[in-house]
Amino acid sequence: MQIKYSPDADALIIRLREGKPVDSVDLAEGIIAHYSEERKILEIEILDASKTVQMSELNVSLKSAAAEA
Repeated sequence: MQIKYSPDADALIIRLREGKPVDSVDLAEGIIAHYSEERKILEIEILDASKTVQMSELNVSLKSAAAEA
């Protein structure tokens, strides 16, 4: 997984897996899921990210769901 922020575009991209996007779906206003040909989500894009995400508080945790149970 890779998270990138583009200040020029004010877009936050969360890449879940490698692949070429062939389709996209608006999940909500300014939140777009990009899909592969196999209909797997490749990335989630958040537009106007500075208005949606508190960038200074962005924290990534890689705990597994099993570890929390």
